[in-house]
Amino acid sequence: MAIVVNLDVMMAKRKKSLTELAGEVDITLANLSILKNNKAKAVRFSTLESICKALDCQPGDILEYVPDEV
Repeated sequence: MAIVVNLDVMMAKRKKSLTELAGEVDITLANLSILKNNKAKAVRFSTLESICKALDCQPGDILEYVPDEV
């Protein structure tokens, strides 16, 4: 996987639970869990913006590019 989602790291730094964040971002708990567990295939910019606002962070704090090993 080339893009890693570090949502769990930012949530821990901000001391926010999945339930709290889901309520603030207005996303279902199931969909937020999929994103947190690196199972998502895509994320809308509007969702990413809401998450960044709720966690007071930048998109780069959540998304990380990790090159595939050859």
